[in-house]
Amino acid sequence: MAISATPPASDFIRDIIAHDHASGKNSGLVVCRFPPEPNGYLHLGHAKSICLNFGVAAENNGCCHLRFDDTNPSKEETEYVDAIMADVRWLGFDWGEHLYYASNYFQLMHDYAVTLIKMGKAYVCSLSADEIRSYRGTL
Repeated sequence: MAISATPPASDFIRDIIAHDHASGKNSGLVVCRFPPEPNGYLHLGHAKSICLNFGVAAENNGCCHLRFDDTNPSKEETEYVDAIMADVRWLGFDWGEHLYYASNYFQLMHDYAVTLIKMGKAYVCSLSADEIRSYRGTL
C-alpha cells in the first residue's frame, strides 16, 4: 500500500495548529510528544498516537519528543524501552536528539508539586481507592 502524497484531511488538532500559526503563537513552532510508560509492548492505540504526534510535528517542520514516563520502576523494564524505540522507528519516525526519561527530572517535578501545595494551588488527595471510585462516577 502506497502512502498518499495528498495532505491529510483537516481535523480539530490541525485546525488549532493552523489557528496558532496564523496568530503567530509560539513563533510557529510545533512540538509534540509521545510519552509511553515502558511497562509492556505497544498496541494499535500507541501506533495511532505515534503516527499522529510524529506526523503532525513533521507536517509543521516541528519535532516530536519521545519521553518515557518511567516513574514506576516496579513495572518497567529496559526490554520495553528498547521495543518501544524499535516500534517508533519501524513506523518510520525518529525523535533525533529529543529522547527523555521522566525519571531524570522526577525530583524537580516533586519539588514543583510541593511548591504548589505550599502556595495553596494544589493539594494531596487523602481519599481511599474506594472513595475515589465512588466520586468518579461512570465513564
